[in-house]
Amino acid sequence: MSAITRDEVAHLARLSRLALTDDELAHYATQLDAIIESVAKVAEVAAEDVPPSSHALPLTNVFRADEVRQSLTPEQALSGAPAVEDDRFRVPRILGEEA
Repeated sequence: MSAITRDEVAHLARLSRLALTDDELAHYATQLDAIIESVAKVAEVAAEDVPPSSHALPLTNVFRADEVRQSLTPEQALSGAPAVEDDRFRVPRILGEEA
């Protein structure tokens, strides 16, 4: 038995202020009926002992913990730079702003 009829689709179209032809009403009734049947099948499979979830597999944090480690000194980091100024990389001015 159909879960949604052509008349119900016409009623929904009127409420939504949509002008649908008879062919469109029949087409949408068929599509909506298929959607409702699919949702009903999913509802049948859902068991009481299975909690709702957003993912099929549990998610875990994949980030590593922040740890303080030995790093480069400013001199080592800037050693390969073509130009250095005040312990920073010096780059060409691109916006034409005055210093």
